[in-house]
Amino acid sequence: MINNLYDTDYAQWTRSQIEALKAQDLKNIDFEHLIENLEMGDPKETVESNLIILIAHLLKLAVQKDAPDWMTNSWYNSIDEHRKRVLKSQRKYKPIKKYLPTAIENAYPDARDLAIKEGKRADGRKVIKRDESEYPEKCPFTFEQILDETWYPN
Repeated sequence: MINNLYDTDYAQWTRSQIEALKAQDLKNIDFEHLIENLEMGDPKETVESNLIILIAHLLKLAVQKDAPDWMTNSWYNSIDEHRKRVLKSQRKYKPIKKYLPTAIENAYPDARDLAIKEGKRADGRKVIKRDESEYPEKCPFTFEQILDETWYPN
């Protein structure tokens, strides 16, 4: 029953594990999944961390259109990798899907900040330095675009 909850209702599984731990009810603790989760850390933090990098690189592609291929190729690779990580978390932890819009909203300010910092460091001979105002205050990408493995800005 406990293992089944883990696969079907992660939030309920988490609550049941907290209750079992508080009651020191060892027979109802799902040790295998609990250890796995503790080793991996908070899936929400993991998703937000991956979204920060993913969105930062999407922003750089959208704003730094004159970047040389060696830079943009790196961004494309990073986008692909971090999308895979977010999608894997979504498959593994079912409640993450409901949390993703909030996670995107939480991640965007840090993603924007990273993209701005990189834009300011741009070598003027290869890339035009970008002003902070070129990066939108609110995320310009939809939830669907961010997670679509075939979509890239422009």
